Amino acid sequence: AEGLSSCSESFTLQGYYNGSVSQTDSGSPCLKWTDFPDYMQQYPDRGLGHHSFCRNPDGEIRPWCFFRQRSGAISWAYCNCHQGAARLVGGSSSTSGRLEVYLNGQWGAVCDTHWTDRDASVICRQLGLGEFGTALEHSYFGPGSVFHYEHLGCRGDEKSLLECQSRKFVAGDCNHGNEAGMVCAEPEGTGIPLRLVGGLEDFEGRVEVYHAGEWGSICDDQWDDTDAEVVCRQLGLGGVAKAWRRAHFGHSSGPIFLNGVQCTGNELALEECLHNDWLQHNCGHMDDAGVSCNPYTDGAVRLVGADGPWEGRVEIYHQGQWGTVCDDNWTELNAQVVCTQLGFRGRAEVAPDGVYEEGQGLILLDEVRCQGTESTLLDCTHSAWGQHDCSHSEDVGVRCERGPLVRLVAGESRKEGRVEVFINGQWGSVCDDGWNDISAAVVCRQLGFTGVAKARSMAYFGEGKGPIHLDNVRCLGTESSLGQCPAEGQDGHDCRHSEDAGVICDYTLDPLGDAAITMQTCGQRLNNQRRRRRIIGGDKSLRGEWPWQVSLWLRSQSKGNHPLCGASLINPCWVLTAAHCFKRFGRDPSRYLLRLGDYHTEEQDDFERTLSPERIVIHRKYHSQGWEYDIALMRLKGTEGNCVAFNPHTGAVCLPEPGNKWEKRPAACVITGWGVTDLEYSRTLLQAWVPLLPTWRCKKRYGERFTSRMLCAGSLSERHRVDSCQGDSGGPLVCQGEGGRWVLTGVISWGHGCGNPAFPGVYTRVSRFLRWIDKVINKPYKH
Repeated sequence: AEGLSSCSESFTLQGYYNGSVSQTDSGSPCLKWTDFPDYMQQYPDRGLGHHSFCRNPDGEIRPWCFFRQRSGAISWAYCNCHQGAARLVGGSSSTSGRLEVYLNGQWGAVCDTHWTDRDASVICRQLGLGEFGTALEHSYFGPGSVFHYEHLGCRGDEKSLLECQSRKFVAGDCNHGNEAGMVCAEPEGTGIPLRLVGGLEDFEGRVEVYHAGEWGSICDDQWDDTDAEVVCRQLGLGGVAKAWRRAHFGHSSGPIFLNGVQCTGNELALEECLHNDWLQHNCGHMDDAGVSCNPYTDGAVRLVGADGPWEGRVEIYHQGQWGTVCDDNWTELNAQVVCTQLGFRGRAEVAPDGVYEEGQGLILLDEVRCQGTESTLLDCTHSAWGQHDCSHSEDVGVRCERGPLVRLVAGESRKEGRVEVFINGQWGSVCDDGWNDISAAVVCRQLGFTGVAKARSMAYFGEGKGPIHLDNVRCLGTESSLGQCPAEGQDGHDCRHSEDAGVICDYTLDPLGDAAITMQTCGQRLNNQRRRRRIIGGDKSLRGEWPWQVSLWLRSQSKGNHPLCGASLINPCWVLTAAHCFKRFGRDPSRYLLRLGDYHTEEQDDFERTLSPERIVIHRKYHSQGWEYDIALMRLKGTEGNCVAFNPHTGAVCLPEPGNKWEKRPAACVITGWGVTDLEYSRTLLQAWVPLLPTWRCKKRYGERFTSRMLCAGSLSERHRVDSCQGDSGGPLVCQGEGGRWVLTGVISWGHGCGNPAFPGVYTRVSRFLRWIDKVINKPYKH
């Protein structure tokens, strides 16, 4: 998608341009109209004013402006209407890709150092791709050619990037590997989206709610810190929650949606709080409510005005404000303490005068003297807060040594993924030899996460494509970046991408903060509201997405990498599978193991459990030579109804309702399993959407062998070859029923050829066996 802002979009009904282009065709900046007072008097009410936007007050068809030639003479020229256009490049669809902006006749990238979801949302709006953008960093979609912007600094409610007031052109060394990428997609889940607009920082702003297709504000009647806490929680922001009233972050221009919001403070989202009906209020935009979720405490330091957080002008936080530090008696030891406080463990140096732009606002500290061993700048001796004899020309700057860039790829959220490092101009992976939680913690710390870190090995997050840069990484745990840990380089390893290392940062066992609401009802999946929408239309499932998926293993091969069969959990004590799974090794339950909550077959997953079946019941009409009645039940050990406890990754699938004929055949159903893909087994659970086919189609293909106790499904087109080759025998074919619940419609049974469109997969039709299932499960069992 290209958002070429041809000037045609921004004309008033009277034909006057009122857009925000402010550059001539040749790239010269326009002069302010207030520099030409006579002209402004001649054309009142034509949009001229204290700005330099192009206009056509004289009725010219194309907007134009005055500009200064190299010689100093004033001239006029038509404007470049493509200036500030945007496009997304290199994504798998038109809604994702590397951001490129058109400036002065050339497309160029934006640096990702200060790149935010707010900026991405403005670009989505400019491109007509909706209201919601997710910012992706570290050239997720490959490198570009040149960089145009260091940061866009959008508030979040602008219509196009040229309206973002604090745009900054690239000055420093924004490297390849730092191109900003993005995705435009509505957030998943049912929650009502929120955004913060108009703040200087990402964690503050006017609270706006997305409702009925537009953004609107909240009135500040009864608005307090408890409400702010819920907003911060819903947005995933830590820090101290504070409510702001009286349009502290400016006035909204949309409707006022909510009033009288009263949260208890325990809610996960604002919509769960008590509030008046939508649009019911007696407020004006003077009463717009705001929030800050402030992560800073007094004495926090930051480096600003450069390409990245490792260098820049030193600023310190005190009583709600940032201020600069004066360079009187400033030494390398002081610089070392600043870098240590920011988590950089390498060398520190004082930047030469004037490298970074001067600060504005307060000068907070002077006469700082450190020994170099202190952990924070405030531990050093210094003058009283705000006491100094300096000007901003004496603001001190610091550079900290940093290792190579690190990113996480292919996770379900930005807190996890395959670890990749940027070395010699290329992103590459890390081999999992010796990879452990200590090294994972260093990666997470380098990326700014503070919680528990968990290592994942065996390409848990999929296999990388580029070089394998590091092997035998052995961090001590005190390092601030992966680059400081001892490791072998590219030449020394004997690894393949199947050994790519990964991490999960801010790791909690309970993925959604509330395992208490484990699934009491069947057919429900984990609510994926807080997970990033999958960008590439993949066949890899999300962890815990199919909680009834069970794998059946031969006890003697349970250390292998692929199960014997798939199966489905239908209640806390019973598992349903195909009868032919027991054809080769018999029906003695002690030969088999069942694994529940599994995702990666060779890694221990969070909720994974291995259990032994107590008995196996095969349909008595099943014959090992045929495919009829291909259904079996396995009973888990334990007292009735309590054999296995459900958790976020383990739950039962619904059985079809008795006598319930489909009004119309479900358009698409899903098969899951670790089955064959391209002739090898997958180690992570796969999913594939398959269409159910009408009975006559199946009869035509299979003749007499196809009976009314079977279903067939799969794609008949050459292009989309998906059938049970991608599942496992005995595994589930589920379709979404009423109320969004998933119903076990088929059991993967047989089919000719793999992904052969002429022979779709055949499944045991579960609805024909409800009485049999009921009888087996409810019949008293005598040992």
